[in-house]
Amino acid sequence: MMPTPEEIREVLKINVKDPELMLNIVDLGLIYDIAVEDKSATISMTLTSPGCPAGPMILGDAQRYVHQAFPALEEVNIDLVWTPFWNPGMMSEDAKEELGIF
Repeated sequence: MMPTPEEIREVLKINVKDPELMLNIVDLGLIYDIAVEDKSATISMTLTSPGCPAGPMILGDAQRYVHQAFPALEEVNIDLVWTPFWNPGMMSEDAKEELGIF
């Protein structure tokens, strides 16, 4: 049975953090879309900046944790996008509170 986008989002929320901010990538607002088709998942996401030094690690973690959680997926693709460009307003209220952004 294939996972739902919501199940994939939950795996990302639990397992993948920005190592500089120590917040998960879902609450940071970095996940834009998740599509599941046949035996493939595509995660459209961004980073806090194009030059994010932790970018390769974050992208690799996202792909690895989703693939581990759902071995029935033959492919887990990460689509790194820059539109819309990330901004702090995309964070969850919990993440904003954690970082002191009001």
